[in-house]
Amino acid sequence: MEKQISCGEEDGSGERGLLHTWMGYSYSTTPERILLSRPVLQAALGARHGVLLVEGGQVYSFGELPWKQNHTSSVVTEPVLEAVLSEQRVVFVAAGSVHSGVVTEDGGMHMWGENTHGQCGLSGLSVIPNPTPVGVLDSEAMPPQTVKILEVACGDQHTLALSAKHEVWAWGSGCQLGLNTSKFPVWKPQKVEHLAGRHVLQVACGAAHSLALVRCLPPPHEPRKPPQDKCGQCHQMLYTMTDREDHVIISDGHHCSVGVELDSGETTSAFEGSPDQSSRGKQGKSSPTEPVLSMPTQIPNSPTCITNPESTPPPESKPASEPQNKVPASSQEPVEPTIENPEEPEAPPTNGEFCVEASEFSTPEPDSCRATGGKSSPYPDEQAVKAYLKRLSDHALAEHTTKTPSTLHSAQLSSDCADCFTSDPLIPVAQSVTPMGSALNNLVVSCASAVGERVVSTYEALSLRKVIGYWVPGERVEERLRQEEPMQGKKSSSLGDIREEEAELSRRLSLPGLLSQGTHALLLLHPVCRLHIAEFEVKESASNAKTEVSPRLLRRTSRHRARAVPLAPGGIPEADAHLPPLQTEVWSWGRGQEGQLGHGDLLPRPQPVCVKSLNGKEVLRVAAGAYHSLALTAQSQVFSWGCNTSGQLGHMESPTTLPHLAKLSDGIRVWDIGAGQQHTLLLADGDCIQPILYYSGQQVKEVMEQTEEEEKTGEYTQQPVLLPFCMNLGYVSSVCAGGRTCAALTDCNVMGFIASLHELAAAVRKYYCKLSNINSLLLQPLLKLDSLSSTLGQSSAGLLQNLIGRFGRLSQLTGQNSASLTSFLRRSRDIRGLVILDDAHLFLDTYSEYCSAVGDLLVMGGFQALVKPCHDVFGKGAEVVQKLSECSEEDLPLADVLAHLFYLPIKHLHEYGRLLLKLATCYEVSSVDYQKLQDACSKYESMALHLKRRRKEAEYTLHFWKSFPGKMTDSLRKPSRRLICESSNKALTLQNAGRFSVNWFILFNDALVHAQFSTHHVFPLATLWVEPISEENTGIYGLKVTSPEESFTLLASSPAEKAKWLRSINQAVEQALSGLGHDGIPPSTGVTQRADPPISRTASYTFYKDSRLKEAIYEGRWVSGKPNGRGVVKWPDGRIYTGTFKNGLEDGYGDYVVPNKNPNSCDHYQGQWKDGKMHGFGTFRYASGEIYEGSFQDNMRHGHGMLRSGKLNSTSPSVFIGQWQYDKKSGYGVFDDITRGEKYMGMWLDDQRQGNAVVVTQFSLYYEGSFSNNKMMGNGVLLSEDDTTFEGEFSEDWTLNGKGVLTMPNGDYIEGSFSGVWGTGLKMSGTYYKPSLYDSDKEKAHALYDKLGRLAVHSEEKWKAVFLECWNRLGCDSPGQGQTTTAWDNIAVALTANRRQQRDSPELLSRSHHKTLESLEFIPQHVGPVTLEVYHTIRRYLVKACDTPLHPLGRLVETLVSVYRMTYVGVGANRRLLPQAVNEIKSYLSRIFQLVRFLFPDLPEEGGSLADPPKEKGGSDPAGKQLESPKPGCVVSSSALLLPVLLPRLYPPLFTLYALEKEKEDDVYWECVLRLNKQPDLALLAFLGVQEKFWPVTVTVHGEKQQVLSSTKDTCFASAVETLQQISTTFTPSDKLQVIQLTFEEITQEVLALLKQDFLWSMDDLFPVFLFVVLRARIRNLGSEVSLIEDLMDPCVQHGEHGIMFTTLKACYYQIQHEKIT
Repeated sequence: MEKQISCGEEDGSGERGLLHTWMGYSYSTTPERILLSRPVLQAALGARHGVLLVEGGQVYSFGELPWKQNHTSSVVTEPVLEAVLSEQRVVFVAAGSVHSGVVTEDGGMHMWGENTHGQCGLSGLSVIPNPTPVGVLDSEAMPPQTVKILEVACGDQHTLALSAKHEVWAWGSGCQLGLNTSKFPVWKPQKVEHLAGRHVLQVACGAAHSLALVRCLPPPHEPRKPPQDKCGQCHQMLYTMTDREDHVIISDGHHCSVGVELDSGETTSAFEGSPDQSSRGKQGKSSPTEPVLSMPTQIPNSPTCITNPESTPPPESKPASEPQNKVPASSQEPVEPTIENPEEPEAPPTNGEFCVEASEFSTPEPDSCRATGGKSSPYPDEQAVKAYLKRLSDHALAEHTTKTPSTLHSAQLSSDCADCFTSDPLIPVAQSVTPMGSALNNLVVSCASAVGERVVSTYEALSLRKVIGYWVPGERVEERLRQEEPMQGKKSSSLGDIREEEAELSRRLSLPGLLSQGTHALLLLHPVCRLHIAEFEVKESASNAKTEVSPRLLRRTSRHRARAVPLAPGGIPEADAHLPPLQTEVWSWGRGQEGQLGHGDLLPRPQPVCVKSLNGKEVLRVAAGAYHSLALTAQSQVFSWGCNTSGQLGHMESPTTLPHLAKLSDGIRVWDIGAGQQHTLLLADGDCIQPILYYSGQQVKEVMEQTEEEEKTGEYTQQPVLLPFCMNLGYVSSVCAGGRTCAALTDCNVMGFIASLHELAAAVRKYYCKLSNINSLLLQPLLKLDSLSSTLGQSSAGLLQNLIGRFGRLSQLTGQNSASLTSFLRRSRDIRGLVILDDAHLFLDTYSEYCSAVGDLLVMGGFQALVKPCHDVFGKGAEVVQKLSECSEEDLPLADVLAHLFYLPIKHLHEYGRLLLKLATCYEVSSVDYQKLQDACSKYESMALHLKRRRKEAEYTLHFWKSFPGKMTDSLRKPSRRLICESSNKALTLQNAGRFSVNWFILFNDALVHAQFSTHHVFPLATLWVEPISEENTGIYGLKVTSPEESFTLLASSPAEKAKWLRSINQAVEQALSGLGHDGIPPSTGVTQRADPPISRTASYTFYKDSRLKEAIYEGRWVSGKPNGRGVVKWPDGRIYTGTFKNGLEDGYGDYVVPNKNPNSCDHYQGQWKDGKMHGFGTFRYASGEIYEGSFQDNMRHGHGMLRSGKLNSTSPSVFIGQWQYDKKSGYGVFDDITRGEKYMGMWLDDQRQGNAVVVTQFSLYYEGSFSNNKMMGNGVLLSEDDTTFEGEFSEDWTLNGKGVLTMPNGDYIEGSFSGVWGTGLKMSGTYYKPSLYDSDKEKAHALYDKLGRLAVHSEEKWKAVFLECWNRLGCDSPGQGQTTTAWDNIAVALTANRRQQRDSPELLSRSHHKTLESLEFIPQHVGPVTLEVYHTIRRYLVKACDTPLHPLGRLVETLVSVYRMTYVGVGANRRLLPQAVNEIKSYLSRIFQLVRFLFPDLPEEGGSLADPPKEKGGSDPAGKQLESPKPGCVVSSSALLLPVLLPRLYPPLFTLYALEKEKEDDVYWECVLRLNKQPDLALLAFLGVQEKFWPVTVTVHGEKQQVLSSTKDTCFASAVETLQQISTTFTPSDKLQVIQLTFEEITQEVLALLKQDFLWSMDDLFPVFLFVVLRARIRNLGSEVSLIEDLMDPCVQHGEHGIMFTTLKACYYQIQHEKIT
């Protein structure tokens, strides 16, 4: 067969992908090399032919190819190219006995060869000569989709394909397909439903059996399929119900006519196939991990109906050949087989759990797979079921409407049934009895609703399918009981699954009449109720099978179960989700007559069944020979089972029906397997790097013409034998076997690359075996020791537990890496796919964590404590430990041996580094791959060194603890604490220490400890500052150490010692701050260490000395030993301060909470602090419900502030706003007593009303006068609403006492002595006066108003504190005293600080505020006298400054507005207060103007002139409308400058007061306006006496000219009317005057147009026209507008043009009032 290699061959083909084939194992055997032009990537062998995949995706066939018609001989010696596939890029090939299959890159599949049994998946042809596409179509999907295939496997008469979704598809003939059918052949690929929902990794086909390798748990991101309601085949309902008087029968009696039935007495369990007989013999229970449920007794399909299992024992019909079959295997937990013990009617189920048996019974029929007879459902009609369900649920509703639905969770989680359900149908139920569906859930739910609380467990009983993916930890019941004890009180459940379950349920529950959705239906099942459901009967008849649930099975124990644990330890972490899974299961199905299925019997299995004994064995690969099976594990061992006639199993164990390990000598690690007809081929690591081959099975004689007899008696191996020629082949990368042939793919070692790869893979495999051995030989036996935790003590036990967890993680990662490297050798060999390169961080982190765990246990003396348990388990010498540790030194103590053993993995990191470097040398230095390998190598090397250093630290620390005095050890010894250096050699002493004192300094990685005779003090490193003291003057080598509450000086014995300690402390502090603790800085992070740790840092500290902070915990920023910057202090009594600090004290903005005796209330301060005290503006919310907003000083309310009492502001009984001194109301303040409806505006002293004041009430009483001792006392004036006035002496609130004058509204008055309370009845003695009739009302009113206000607080005295605070903010102690420059600095600081705060929380300020702040950063600059231009700049600056509360002026304006509103709103809206309100505004103006002149000293004083002549109008116009006519713009006035800013905000309360004051006059005016406005324009003009020449002739309405008729109304002078109406929309007097002026101009324009010539108004002409405009303008509160302008008009305007125009308007107002008189 071998040929010379022609020189034209493609380069490299002679070096890799070489294929050698041979038969047998004798010494004379020499492999033949099959020559191809390209490297072979994969080979597959059939019975007498082979298929090869070469580089480039082409396929060759060789051997006997009878299906090829064009070949004269069917035997092909040379490989033939399958030309049909040359267009396709093939990625996988497979060969069966007589057919072949390939998979292409795009997931397509081609088959060819024999097809008599449909094994090629193409109907109608018995032979398919050339590769032909076979489509796999998923008909369940809508629309049907083509399924992409990853790989195929071919048997004798069947083929399996693994799809990209990791599902299995099958076609061909025989029960090895695993399909629910009895009609063969199956021509079209069909999905193996039994494995649906599982993640299948690999499939393999024997002659008549199939194997699948399955991941234990599906990845969480796979979409869950909702289970079906009906049978997949015949679409009948799967479940039915019958309602009896006292119980409900739930029947799973549906038997699908299309289903497949078992034979040989094997019962189809509701889950999987069979119990594991041989391993468990006759014991009455199986391991809890085995969710198999089968009937112990076989009941033939006879018409006899067993109604009472207690009285009628089932007929025994067990086949004699199967004695082991009597094993009921439980679901989830061991159960006593109820039906097996008919004579014990009340035998409680073991562990109080129950199962539902849902089995089919059939007479034994060995070795066949046949169909069941037709069984029909008791409810063939779906309508009947639905109607019945509706009836049930309606009844349920009626019964349960009174119940309150608590959350579904409690019902589902706490009932035990929830514990074990997972929402994926992990092991689908055998198809013939599948209870998978919402039908079931609907039934259970509605039934439960109907029968009330008694049925809670039916759900558990029937949803057994959910149990599967979970197992209860522990192998034995006793063990499980032991685990359960501590968990008695806790309810356990797997939450994630329950939630999904719940969601799934609510999707499916669409029954009419159920409580809204399914979520509430389940609530009715109370979690704690026990329940008894009526008889669980088994009725078996030809027509149907009903399963009823017996109370015995459903009785529940009160104990909760151990938490259900997923089979994969902890699931798969995100990081290594792409690594190969180690937690796998092997499933097998098909013929079993040789035991090739591995279930311990010879029965066939028509459905896939899990091979239990391989669970937890970490199988990575399976292979199937004709009648035997192999499984390769991550520990490089091979399990084999099945036919062993030629020794092909590699062992002589019996029974061969269960997996046993192939016999290989120690140190032989297998990593690839192949199985042929009667032989097995193994590829393994030996002693050298080059892989070796082992063979077990039939020896094939050289002479081919043997007779059958000879062949049967031929030689065979007892155990695998080494193939001597394997060393000559080179580096074998994979093997395969088929028929009688073996094949090996080999590579030559080019530049050492292949050898290095093999060495790396072999090293990792060896290392994983080592870790597995440590686990199985050392850790597991130790953990089984009962006394372990008591011997170790609590802390060490926890540390050991942590160590074992980390070891498990490391071991798992190594196993995954080993598996990944092995498959890497079989495949690409492109180094970019190496896990240890791509996921280096994962490995390094795992090693680092593991090393920390070992170090922690070592430091705490854990290994010493483990010595006794080791002696107990392994005997005195503990040889096992010695052997595992590979310790070279003799006579080491066992504790050291153990430590050495656990530190072994660090050695392996060096190995990684070395091998990666070796790989790197195979590449060009400039290449990317070289760089990648080089980087990874240095990472692993430096991590290894780092971990070595950490080991030394741990050992040094342990040694230190052994010598350290015992008492202190207990308190100082911590797992993560490592010793850095200590001063026992007197190298470091305390300055100024006593002669006989002992001072010992110990530096750990987290603290500096100062130990004395019997005491010690611990200084945490994070809050330790150390600095060297200069040696120049002192001559001593000192270090100054500062901690938050102490500082001391340490003296070193020499400069070297000083430098050593300084460096050590600084490094330790730096590490403590970086949060790396005892791990130090891992080399992989690339962090460079600073020489000195920062002076400013963030740390946590608990105070122990400081009286104010004793036992408080501070977390935040520090500078040189003092809290500085942001931080939080928490006191033990619950007080918390959050905010800024300065030099150790609260300073700046902070939040302070003080808990109160009441549990839910607390005092809460938010605001400014200074030197540890509340100082500045803040808000204090008292526990009592009071809220104070205002100034503080030294923790007291001091300055201006507002106090609201009452729980809610809206209903607060009282509000005080005013001045405080040392926590008491003192100075001017306004007190609004909302409950009494009184408002007090006046002076206070020591929280009492004292001095002059005004009081108004909601009944419009008005009092002004003096107060003393909180009472009206002394002289005062009292007015009632109707102007009744009393002026005289008071003694109590509203109590007259003494001399006085009482004046009636009509002017009569009484003079004399009065006593009594106002409003009840006054006693008086005095004289009654009737004044002259000639005094007019006006004079009376004036006399009244003259009296008012004299006893009130003068407006200049009000709100002094508010202005003082503004001056203080500008840096002045009292008004006007200070530097202007300082004031501007303070403004800049305030703005910047606020800008910064706003950056931190942008939501505080609007965008416009943000812009305002930016523009305020420019201070108006000018030199020399203020010109008009500068004046405008200042005015614009003031407008912006007053617009933001962050500017001191803006803050002032905001406060003034709030106090003004507080005073004059609500009860304060009393017309008598108008003069005070006006005066208050004027006082604001003058006082703010004083501030403005302080900031702009060059500004002339009130009434002064600006420097140069005005070019435009002055400050009275904020809107900036510049007018042509000359205006008095050169005068500076506070009202022109500031009213535009102030008045708009104060306008509502002020105008309300005006409206109240002018109410009577305005009513008279308004009545007249309404009356006169009824007249048309011309009539009104005539009535008002307007000269006819001013009457408009035409007017423009909506752009059209119209004649003015006698009926025309509201059109004349319309534009002037419109303009005048705007007076109500303006605020300031100057704006209102502007409106009047524009109105005059409009009138003039119109008259000019009329007269068509210039003219000058005389007042006689103008007045009537203006009066007409005023009437038509219909301004409601014109009197108020007029008064407001008059009161607040700029004095400099009064005599100008504006003044005259205003006088005209005022005259019009009075004219209209008196119109009806004229």
